[in-house]
Amino acid sequence: MEALLYFIVWAGLLFLMMRFGCGRHVMGRGHTHHSSETGNGPAPSQDLKWVPPATDTDPVCGKTVRPEGAKSSVFDGTVYYFCSRDCREIFEAAPRQYVSPTIGTPQTQVEHSHG
Repeated sequence: MEALLYFIVWAGLLFLMMRFGCGRHVMGRGHTHHSSETGNGPAPSQDLKWVPPATDTDPVCGKTVRPEGAKSSVFDGTVYYFCSRDCREIFEAAPRQYVSPTIGTPQTQVEHSHG
């Protein structure tokens, strides 16, 4: 009987913590002052979609690559596509060597979704 009471107390404490405390952050409901909780529209993270380009240029070898079959790497907030794993590894070893004002233009596109 004592073990059952012990279990109930800890289960209740865990429930309260997950419902109102740290669990709100784990479940993605912490610190939101808009979105579905207030009914003022969608959350900002739902407004943006990432759209890859139709084709891109490998910054290491200069080949044209299609993103759906290419290897990719992110550097300084920009996605770069590569024709092979070797080119990607060369880039990741010294990315600043391959990023220049003409090559280092942002490769990601963001579009707003209102649906």
